[in-house]
This record gives sequence, structure tokens and C-alpha cells, in this order.
Amino acid sequence: MASSSKSVPQIDEDAQKVLEVMRALNRPPMESLTPEQGRAAFRAMREAAKQAVPKMAEVRNIEAPGPGGAIPLRLYRSHAAGSGPCPAMVFYHGGGWVVGDLETHDIQCRHFANAGECSVIAVDYRLAPEHKFPSAAYDCIAATHWIAGNAAVLGIDAGKLAVGGDSAGGNLAAVVALDAAAKGAPAIRGQVLIYPTVDLRMDYDSYARVGEGYTLTAGSMAWFRDHYLTNPEQISDWRASPLLASNLADAPPALVLTAGLDPLCDEGEAYAQALKAAGVEVEFECYSGQMHGFAGASGIIRQTDRAIAQIGAFLKRRWG
Repeated sequence: MASSSKSVPQIDEDAQKVLEVMRALNRPPMESLTPEQGRAAFRAMREAAKQAVPKMAEVRNIEAPGPGGAIPLRLYRSHAAGSGPCPAMVFYHGGGWVVGDLETHDIQCRHFANAGECSVIAVDYRLAPEHKFPSAAYDCIAATHWIAGNAAVLGIDAGKLAVGGDSAGGNLAAVVALDAAAKGAPAIRGQVLIYPTVDLRMDYDSYARVGEGYTLTAGSMAWFRDHYLTNPEQISDWRASPLLASNLADAPPALVLTAGLDPLCDEGEAYAQALKAAGVEVEFECYSGQMHGFAGASGIIRQTDRAIAQIGAFLKRRWG
């Protein structure tokens, strides 16, 4: 389970600049905040980045029926997708199931749609602690089924559907993919897992190796987990820890990206290895000098552009 032989990698020069800015701001750690304060801080951090906003052929807000009421969605369509039914990736945002929303991941979704020459449909699932596990998973499953069933109205091709997410969103994407595989629907062509949290036992060596001093800490992860789960027994539920699922063999092909300066890096690699061992086609890469969250740093961290291109290339291969 835990890997103890790795050393702390050299931080990328762009990531180092980000880290220096964060340290200068001296913001309180996430685990010292209330959920409401955490959401405001996360939103403010994204807004302060003042990143360029990619142009899209279409951006519209829609909603899907869900187990707890309407689930807000946002559809992004790339100009490169053309005018007919196009492939689509359903995307679940990160934020530890507690913070994050359609706005915090708006720029990422635009980039992913353009890179994949497709549509991206972002899901604004219910957050904890107001809505505990497995509310987020149930919302994401319900939204994905609705999207597949309403493909014609949405202008997408239900036969070319992928799922994706970062961090907690990567957890949810993995859960949706496994659920769809078990049920036989909807058909998922691929899954994009960006530094996913897939094992809430939180006992990998990376928690000790790089669990302090970077964008995500071991303490913050415990805060997220404690807000999401009702009791420790839920840790072993595959919908919380998809790495513990009894059957991974039917999962769709996966792209798994991790960051070397992220406490989640070892479990992400372990999930990639588990999928491969089960016979699933997997593309894995660790961006060793990067920190958690780097996929959202377009225009700030140069390697982010490479990761976005890598995601786009994977998606286009999955569209066939």
C-alpha cells in the first residue's frame, strides 16, 4: 500500500513562484476555516489568478434532475467540435467535496473542451458537510445518466462520452465510471483522473513525504474527509475509496495524472497500477515537480499547457 522508497522531487520553477506567492499571502490553512469560509477562500484564490478566459462556441447553464433536487450543469462547446452532435466529457470539479463550484473550474473546463475538440459538461453536485457521503456521488451518477439520455437535446453524441475530474472530482469520475461499468450504462469511453483521491485511508507514504508545505496538506485532506464522511466505516466503501472496489476490470480506459509534490500522488499511482493489473488500458504520468492543483494554472505554470494537451490527446483517441 504505502511506498517508502521515493524522495521529494525538485519543485518546478513556475510552481516555486506560485508557492512563494502563497507563502507571502500567509492565508490560514483550510482546516482552520469553516466550510463557508473555505468556499469563499477557494473562490477568491481562483479569481485572484486573473487567467485568460478561452473563447467557446457555446456556454450555457442547464440542470438535471437529481436525488436531492435539480443539479446545476454548465455546457461548454468548442469551436472545433463543429455543428453536429459532438463527443463530450462530463466533468466533476475538485475541492474535497466541500469547496469548489462551476465558477472555480470554469477556465479548466474551457481548456479541456478546446483540447479535446468536444463539449464539456460540468456538474455542480451537492457539497458536504450539508450533504454528506454519498450525496456527491449520487448526484454525479444521476447527472451523467441524464446527460447520456438527453444527448440529442444537448447536441452531443451519447456514443462518445467520457468522464473526468480533478482531486475529489477525480474520485467522483472514478466512481461514476465504475458504477456505469457495473450497470452497463451509460457507455463511458474513457476517464480522466487528475491527481485523484481514490483511497481515503490516507496512509500512503506521500502523506508523510509531501504532506506539508505545498498547496494541499495532510491536515487539509483530513478536514475534507471528516466533512464528507459520516463515520470511519465509510472509508472502505468503494464509492468513497474506488481503489478498494472489488472489480476494476470493466472500468473504461483511463488517463491518470498526478503531481509529485502532492500527498495524493502515491494513491493516484496505485490506482493506475490497480487498473492496469485488472486489464484496463491506462496512461499514467506523474508531473514530478508540480503541486496539487497545477492543472488549473494555465498561463501561470507552463507544464499546465502540456497537461491540458495530454488530456485533449487522450480524449481524441477515445473518440476514435
